[in-house]
Amino acid sequence: MLYQILYPLHRTYSALNVFRYISFRTLLAGLTALVISLWLGKPLIRKLSEMRVGQHIRDDGPERHKAKAGTPTMGGTLILFSSALATLLLADLSNAYVWLVLFVLLGFGAIGFVDDYRKLRGRSSAGLSARGKLWLQFGIAVPAAIFLAIQPEVGTELPVPLFKDLHPELGWWYVPFAALLVVGTSNAVNLTDGLDGLAIVPVAIAAGTCTVFAYVAGHAEIARYLQIHHVPGAGELAVFGGALVAAGLGFLWFNAYPAKVFMGDVGSLPLGAAIAVMMLVSKQALLLPLLGGVFFAEMFSVIFQVASYKTRRKRIFRMAPVHHHFELLGWPEPLIIVRFWIIAVICALLSLSTLKLR
Repeated sequence: MLYQILYPLHRTYSALNVFRYISFRTLLAGLTALVISLWLGKPLIRKLSEMRVGQHIRDDGPERHKAKAGTPTMGGTLILFSSALATLLLADLSNAYVWLVLFVLLGFGAIGFVDDYRKLRGRSSAGLSARGKLWLQFGIAVPAAIFLAIQPEVGTELPVPLFKDLHPELGWWYVPFAALLVVGTSNAVNLTDGLDGLAIVPVAIAAGTCTVFAYVAGHAEIARYLQIHHVPGAGELAVFGGALVAAGLGFLWFNAYPAKVFMGDVGSLPLGAAIAVMMLVSKQALLLPLLGGVFFAEMFSVIFQVASYKTRRKRIFRMAPVHHHFELLGWPEPLIIVRFWIIAVICALLSLSTLKLR
């Protein structure tokens, strides 16, 4: 919005030419989202407390989690509002990819909101049914995947990391692949959100890495130098990525141990989906399991736990997701959180290193 208003005035006021640069607008979007989230954080927490929007703890969870019962939840609305508003203010709104990622972010956020609301109304940790939630998620992910498939700049080729000449053509198989990636990442982040600050920092790290991928994919010269797929217009997603990183850090101010507010599904579901869309647009989809190593480890710990118990009547972990396993081993919560953050940084660095290793 501001970009459309201010940049055309650069012929009269030369200083406004700075809005031409994606890098500047990315930094400004980040600053804007951070200020909004820090400014609105306390009033939101106060309002959620007044409305008795408190977290319900699963009955079979670790015993020490029961002390967190009643902590305000649905704080993810702060992240969505801050990042979306900053993006609308500073991104080029004629760019279709910006609207796509906002559609997915807000669509999955709506699903998370309904899920959280049903949990609060029922005063339990159960919200939407797993099947119902998946149907709604695919209802948003499939149209997004179709949109990407018909964009000539994106296409249905799937570049393989480390191999500059290996990019198999998926054809219409790209649609279920992309939709599954979006839904899978969304739920992986959702499963990670179980300790104070555990999910939001890896999300911010992943979003920051996605911002780099989007910028280089959208820059013709850099993409040519790195021998990666050039996607005209993808660079504009860097503005969204910068806003998402900063909004996440603003939320962390209130979500750090001991948390004053929890993210809820209204935050965790859309954040994972948005990261997946950014990687799809940047043609780096196959790197997502590496970049989101923490999220996918949490998700597969649940899958393997359930499969093992159903087939062998034996558990692999003391409790899944895996962060609960470490809790039951006696690890202090802050220790688990920080070590997972370190792993997220390592995953991001390994992902970025593939830009030169091909």
